[in-house]
Amino acid sequence: MASIVMALRSILPIAFATIGCISSLSLLPVIEGNNIGFSVDLIHRDSPASPFYISSLTHFDRVSNALQRSFDRAKYFTLTSTPPKSASTDVISNDGEYLMKIGIGTPQFNILAIADTGSDLTWTQCRPCKNCFKQKASLFNPKGSSTYKEVPCHSRQCQTIAKTSCHNNGSCAYSMSYGDRSYSRGILAKEKVTLGSTDGRSVSLSGIIFGCGYDNGGTFLGNGSGIIGLGGGRASMIYQMSPSIGGKFSYCLLPISSQSIKASKMHFGDNAIVSGNRVVSTPMLGKSPSTFYFLKLEGFTVGSQKLRFYDSSSSKNASGPTLKGKIEIIIDSGTTLTYLPSDFYSQLEAAVKSQIRLKPIPDPQNRLNLCYGMRNNITIPLITAHFAGADVNLNPFNTFIRTRSDILCLAFAPAKNIAIYGNVAQMNFLIGYDLTERTVSFKPTNCARP
Repeated sequence: MASIVMALRSILPIAFATIGCISSLSLLPVIEGNNIGFSVDLIHRDSPASPFYISSLTHFDRVSNALQRSFDRAKYFTLTSTPPKSASTDVISNDGEYLMKIGIGTPQFNILAIADTGSDLTWTQCRPCKNCFKQKASLFNPKGSSTYKEVPCHSRQCQTIAKTSCHNNGSCAYSMSYGDRSYSRGILAKEKVTLGSTDGRSVSLSGIIFGCGYDNGGTFLGNGSGIIGLGGGRASMIYQMSPSIGGKFSYCLLPISSQSIKASKMHFGDNAIVSGNRVVSTPMLGKSPSTFYFLKLEGFTVGSQKLRFYDSSSSKNASGPTLKGKIEIIIDSGTTLTYLPSDFYSQLEAAVKSQIRLKPIPDPQNRLNLCYGMRNNITIPLITAHFAGADVNLNPFNTFIRTRSDILCLAFAPAKNIAIYGNVAQMNFLIGYDLTERTVSFKPTNCARP
């Protein structure tokens, strides 16, 4: 059995608090035009550099909170992926695990917001605000920007957003509903957006559509300023930036067991190219909703045991159960765990159990299904994810997570009618998205290195 022998201390405590500082948006030379390349910092929401950081929480309090957010987000994906006849198809996420800083307007006004690959529309609270949640940072004042221009309600751009209407002045009014009954309502506009590159330059993109929120409420926390939509839909910042970045972006997420104080990175354009040895690529699937990035997952190998997915409701024949053969899985940076449909998860859990020669223990928080005490050395089997045309070899910190100082749990969970490839499984991989070639690429990388 191919495996890694792991001592008690070899999986270090999860250190969300190690992601580095926010880089300020430089006012040095600004780049405009096509075929540009730049990189930005991604700040984990539980890092000391994040406004969401609460110093009174213990390390494992933060772990617990991250797991709860993961389960809440999985529910949102399930709702959003239901058939179109369901009223829940307009429900989107208002949460995520990483923050990004951008500048909007002229002169530049900086905001720090959730960077979300599961959302399309970028929005922030604006002045004068009719009904806004209390926000620590100042609100953007569109009247103070010379590049702000409202989108007409009969324009093509207005039609890219669900639930829009005509405001009494002829502009495009939007209304976003969230899974926890939070909401944002306001006006769609075009604006200059500036991103601060890690090399000290700033990158300016004109005419980016975003939402100016004048009526926002629910469970939003005042530490942030809104959402930066990085999904695959036409309203997302990624789609709008595509002519300038060649349809390419990538990110490299630090492992949650890392003690590094550096930030995770997100790359765009020429900086986002994933190449070299050990790169594997898999096609994106064209599925609805277009916000999500779907991949074809064909199975896993646990140690030397290869698992091919089947549906337990399928009829059995002499050679065994009828094989389903694939899972259409969403790859998402804002979900902590990896979720598999219940039948498929059961196969994976059983294979892991068969190769770890210890008796499982219950998860004290009753969230994760397979946990072990860490009093002794643990042999963690190597797990490989088999995407169409791409075999991704996962490290132990991609497959197990410490929920307490003496407890280690499988970082996978069952879900109903949904599959999500979460950020724990993606850490220490350079993951590139090419929206022109419609591929996602994986390259094993030490994300703490420059």
